[in-house]
Amino acid sequence: MPDHARRALPDTFFNRDAQTLARDLLGKVVRHKVGELWLSARIIETEAYYLEEKGSHASLGYTEKRKALFLDGGHIYMYYARGGDSLNFSAGGPGNAVLIKSAYPWVDALSDENSLAQMLLNNPDASGNIRPPERLCAGQTLLCKALGLKVPMWDAKRFDHEQIFVDDVGQHPAQIIQTTRLGIPAGRDEQLMYRFVDAAYARFCTRNPIRRGQVEGRDYFIIGQGN
Repeated sequence: MPDHARRALPDTFFNRDAQTLARDLLGKVVRHKVGELWLSARIIETEAYYLEEKGSHASLGYTEKRKALFLDGGHIYMYYARGGDSLNFSAGGPGNAVLIKSAYPWVDALSDENSLAQMLLNNPDASGNIRPPERLCAGQTLLCKALGLKVPMWDAKRFDHEQIFVDDVGQHPAQIIQTTRLGIPAGRDEQLMYRFVDAAYARFCTRNPIRRGQVEGRDYFIIGQGN
């Protein structure tokens, strides 16, 4: 068995409470094989969703399109948002899931500079120019575009260690920021603090939760050391 397959998170890792999973996915690496290259990014921002709260897709009820949300933990749920693809993983309990909100390019022996170069080509800016690497995956649709992840290919599928998996590379956030989710309409439980950010990468996530004007204890919390 290749080394990367031994490090791949098992499906049982995902079959847990959505908030616990959202925190524990920080520092893990999503890997997707495109051609001969493993395109990879370190997860730096996640959001938890539950069946019983109004911000979730599952709260709208079961449909064939939302099927993955109602399967056991470790299924991939993808959907279109703002014209792009979004990546989620089902968690423990029907209708519960974690959205991979943003990430940071990851380079190592398996995913080398050629992989990063391909990710940069996959996701140019609006003018067609190369994005700075730190902004390449700074949002849920940017992440999927950089990694070449598409809804038709992976929605409602399980992980395939030959094509897509989440790798435990031994990275653990020293501190995690907990705050409210982004893009939740008013009246749909927008106040719930179900967004989690690796504090060391806060300035590279979708929106920095500790930007100017934000107050600790009101707008966000530092929830302590990672495992």
